[in-house]
Amino acid sequence: MSQHLITSSPSSSPITSSPQHPSTHRPAIAMRDISKRFGTVIANDRITFDASWGEVHALVGENGAGKSTLMSILAGLYRPDSGAVEIDGQPVHFRSPRDAIGHGIGMVYQHFMLVEPFSVAENVVLGERRSGVNLETARVARELTALSEKYALGVDPQAKIWQLSVGEQQRVEILRLLYLGARILVFDEPTAVLTPQETHGLLRNLRGMAGQGFSVVFISHKLDEVQEVADRISVLRRGQIVATTTPAATDRRTLARMMVGRELADFVARPADEPRAEVDRGGAMLELRGLSALGEKGLPALREIDLEIRSGETLGIAGVAGNGQRELAETVTGLRPVTAGTVRIDGKAMTNRPAAEITRAGVAHIPEDRLATGLIGGMDLSANAILRDYGQPPLCHGPFLLTRAVSAFTDRLLTANDVKAPGRWTKLRTLSGGNQQKLLLGRELAGEPRLIVAVHPTRGVDVGATEAIHDALRAQRARGAATLLISEDLDELLALADRIAVLFAGRIMGTIPTASADREQIGLMMAGIESREAEVVMDV
Repeated sequence: MSQHLITSSPSSSPITSSPQHPSTHRPAIAMRDISKRFGTVIANDRITFDASWGEVHALVGENGAGKSTLMSILAGLYRPDSGAVEIDGQPVHFRSPRDAIGHGIGMVYQHFMLVEPFSVAENVVLGERRSGVNLETARVARELTALSEKYALGVDPQAKIWQLSVGEQQRVEILRLLYLGARILVFDEPTAVLTPQETHGLLRNLRGMAGQGFSVVFISHKLDEVQEVADRISVLRRGQIVATTTPAATDRRTLARMMVGRELADFVARPADEPRAEVDRGGAMLELRGLSALGEKGLPALREIDLEIRSGETLGIAGVAGNGQRELAETVTGLRPVTAGTVRIDGKAMTNRPAAEITRAGVAHIPEDRLATGLIGGMDLSANAILRDYGQPPLCHGPFLLTRAVSAFTDRLLTANDVKAPGRWTKLRTLSGGNQQKLLLGRELAGEPRLIVAVHPTRGVDVGATEAIHDALRAQRARGAATLLISEDLDELLALADRIAVLFAGRIMGTIPTASADREQIGLMMAGIESREAEVVMDV
């Protein structure tokens, strides 16, 4: 598959190139026999990994496989217990990320580290390494403009961070590292918060930078993107490299099997292509009429939302992070006050009712941040398993918890949801993200809820956990539950939803049946173009 490489001159004609085998390139980094332990847990077990100048090397694996630990060693955040790191054939020892950036290594994280009230140039000055800077933002702005043009990373250096889209903020992070002299770039789940158009642009930029001689390491759970952008792909499983291959020599299903060590279902099949149990849909399980709410800063976050979900139906909400998704989920589940409009659940008025009352009405909530809202990291698995129903029989008798009932309930929950843990006494924070999420999902679905509010249910989890979570949500749909599914992953929405509504700046831009959904149209709506306008743009 051809990629358009970005040339140093904006006026130059595009050069096309395909990912090449790394044997034609010179090694940039070599990590040899890297081991790292955290207590009794072996995160990296004698890993040998390399990346060349002029290539994109993708790193994939389940949660807890050791990807982040390995790259954190490369970026100077951790020191290996044993092993060696070489840059351009020379041994290096990093004591901090500053040491790593001094050797030309920079890491772009999924969650950006930018100061919103500051301009782009001011944010870059904060990371300035040269002495005697004196906040010379004018000079920095000129240099950023030159870098932006050279690498096709168009960003206004004078713009405030809060004025930029998520995709533009990501480009600021890349520009900052380029300004500091990075030539080896590590991207950790970089497309998780981007629209489809922004994702295509980023992947094109990564290929372009590799074409200009950079070494790029790309960490992602999205195997289609890995296949599209990588020259080589290394698979980690349980702290070890189990395979290194190329896109031409493998496929998405094979990669998934290597990651988890077993065959997986094709969990991104479109709903129109999969058999579904017939459900006798009754009246609307969730009705939102004219719903409005404020965000954390006291500004409008939801503006006159009208939505309806029937029993046995999944309504997906697409949109770039920060466009009202969190507020929508919180108003439905009673965690955020409604300033105007109404919420009705199964025909009953539930506007601004307490969260506990909404839970008792049969509403399950899988929150955006499992550790901030859904689970407690310092408590054991038993305590987390009963957080929803600890005040209800058979878990208690009056004000007293029944230990045997709690233990039996927890054990059933862990087994039924394939939560890998030593036992119910294990502290939750020691579990991988995927196992934490499976515990949360199992707890919320245990009571067969009538309405499920699921916010990014598979964010940051591996393909094995994703398959299990998707299967659980499909089973609830078949049972007759209504689901409000909020996700930034279009593959997930296309796999699970009957209809997709697009949220932008707190408003619904349009609702599309999934069977006839078009990715480009959804992407345009996610960028603020209404449904009819998006159709016109696509027809041009």
